Amino acid sequence: MTDDELAALVRRADPDRFLGAMFAPAPQRRDLLILYAFNHELARAREVASTAPLTLIRLHWWREVVEGAMREHPIARLLRDALDRNAFAPADLIALINAREAEAEPIADLPAFMAYVRGTSGGLAVLAGGVLGVIDDIEPTTFESIGTGYAIARILATAKSLSQYGRDLLPQDGTDPTALARTATVLVSPRLPRAAMPIATLAILARRDLSRLSRGRPSDARGIGDRLAVLSGAFIRALG
Repeated sequence: MTDDELAALVRRADPDRFLGAMFAPAPQRRDLLILYAFNHELARAREVASTAPLTLIRLHWWREVVEGAMREHPIARLLRDALDRNAFAPADLIALINAREAEAEPIADLPAFMAYVRGTSGGLAVLAGGVLGVIDDIEPTTFESIGTGYAIARILATAKSLSQYGRDLLPQDGTDPTALARTATVLVSPRLPRAAMPIATLAILARRDLSRLSRGRPSDARGIGDRLAVLSGAFIRALG
């Protein structure tokens, strides 16, 4: 897979994180895109599998790749190359896979939901911070919080459209979505420096999702206003 093909895949599959990755220096950008492409493959496990066991089988396939299995798959080859270069720690990628197992079944309650969003999107943001080389300057928990808050905001924003496909990632214990939105608002409140802009974009976009939710206008679509907000945030950080 060429770099252009990798970029096109992530842009199509995960446009929010792709937008953030464009603010990364070129060498780090490629590893970010590999990480995000891998994350997309994990997210697809439940989307393309018809049953919970099949979801777990697909996730285990990726676990074997991380553990050293050679697979004829373009993302698997890129991932193995990155692991051979020590771009990622295998244990961190395994943790992402393990957290995705929660999607195989309805998420029972709020504690399980928080563990799920923290382990998936939160853990991914921490890994992205490591790729950017800013993890020593900024507490990993800050990245985890932003990734977790972004996931909550995005799940709330896309809940209606997901329901049309029979999917529901919200906790099944009747947790008030408004309470989840309040939690997300706190989690995405930290302001990151310019060097962490690829992750700061998630906080900017989450705040816009949460603003629309508070006005009763949830939307899973991105528009020019979202992109302008990200560019404005980058400009302000550049001046700072």
